[in-house]
Amino acid sequence: MRSVDEKLDQTFAALANSTRRAILARLAQGEATVNELAEPFNMSLPAISKHIKVLERAGLIKQGQKAQYRPCIIDVAPLKEVSNWTEQYRPIWEARFDRMDDYINQLNTKENDYE
Repeated sequence: MRSVDEKLDQTFAALANSTRRAILARLAQGEATVNELAEPFNMSLPAISKHIKVLERAGLIKQGQKAQYRPCIIDVAPLKEVSNWTEQYRPIWEARFDRMDDYINQLNTKENDYE
């Protein structure tokens, strides 16, 4: 079984590509076939299939079997893991933004004092 770190690595690697993110955005609207997923892109079906395989290995999508076509669906579980991982850093970033806001306000106050 893969560790949480390995899962995160695979998820981030899959999300690093804009085509794969666009495929996920399309699947967030509902299931789609490979042909439907390929429509908006100027690339071959084998190229789209490679992107789909990367997303499948990362656990971000699943391919079903319905009659003669294999619709893809999104699986949000890996995205929830990413969200949980990033959430632990929220207090740090919020504190930094608060300090930056304070600094900008100080600069604005000094600038107004000189006018």
